[in-house]
Amino acid sequence: MRKDLPTKPISEAEATALFAPLALHETPVFVLAVSGGPDSTALMWLAARWRDSLRDPPRLVAVTVDHGLRPESAREARDVKRLAAKLDIEHHTLRWTGRKPKTAIQEAARNARYRLLAKAAHQVGSRCVLTAHTLDDQAETVLLRMARGTGVRGLTGMILGPHWVPVPEGRDVQLFRPLLEVPKARLIATLKSAKLPYAVDPSNADPRFARPRLRELMPGLAAEGLTAQRLALLAHRVSRVEIALYDVLNEALMRLAPGPWSEKGPISVEMKAFSDLPDEIAVRFLGRLIEWTGDEGPVELGKLEALFEGLEGAMLDTLAPSAKPPAFRRTLAGAMVTLSGAKLTVERAPPRRRLGKSRRAKTPFTKAR
Repeated sequence: MRKDLPTKPISEAEATALFAPLALHETPVFVLAVSGGPDSTALMWLAARWRDSLRDPPRLVAVTVDHGLRPESAREARDVKRLAAKLDIEHHTLRWTGRKPKTAIQEAARNARYRLLAKAAHQVGSRCVLTAHTLDDQAETVLLRMARGTGVRGLTGMILGPHWVPVPEGRDVQLFRPLLEVPKARLIATLKSAKLPYAVDPSNADPRFARPRLRELMPGLAAEGLTAQRLALLAHRVSRVEIALYDVLNEALMRLAPGPWSEKGPISVEMKAFSDLPDEIAVRFLGRLIEWTGDEGPVELGKLEALFEGLEGAMLDTLAPSAKPPAFRRTLAGAMVTLSGAKLTVERAPPRRRLGKSRRAKTPFTKAR
């Protein structure tokens, strides 16, 4: 991003470049997630300009999710509907109904939003949802994950490779973030230039939530050189590392445990071959086997690292003079990890009372996106 364009409106040529990847999508119907705030309003405006420049334009469908958490939300949805009509964009308002949780409300609202957006996409025959996440959102995501003790994968921010990712809570629906490299200030400048109003959600400045608190820190961090652009660049660079690690991990899986794997295991690996793996790959290797055979959902990185350290200690004990055959057994995320003799085995843990089973689709080998 050029330094001389921090608050310059986005031109028609830039909009064409931002939305160009959509030309390769197999379904010419795109859902726009539009709340009425500045970012999503700019997304709808720019998408309409891009569509109008095409000889064979796609169908655009704006969807507003009314979470029912603020009295202004219904009016904001109507405002989006009016603007969509002016732009010749189909519009639907979906409401998050039912009881709302008293804790982790933003996470629950986010999950509900993606679930409803994916549902809307299926209803209109689309497999692509566009959101208005910006470069500022990317920077905040990196900071937030750092504060929560993320690993390498979390530092990739919202993307891994290109801007296409599966929609959370969706089936066969992709998420596209065309504005992820655009500063929020440029979107606001674009709306001012077009004389377009937008809503302001007060929760975006509510200090009870983590993101607004981080947002308050950003000017001070930028003064020290840790700008949103540099945080986003870090995410981009780490994504390259993550893709390389995925490739190395998949090669190790095919070499040490080629399968086919049964859903519950057991999956056995030669201890010596496993111990020869670099630590980062070994941790990921172990995590993949646990996620495959276990039935208690995603593996927490901290717990996985603690299990790996215990396993590593058991393997090192075999190097001592007159050492006994190694013996190690521990459970994590519904899987049981056993080191016995020269074999490391991962399988479904014996039944016990659990909160419920994960419904995530499983695949032993992950393709870098």
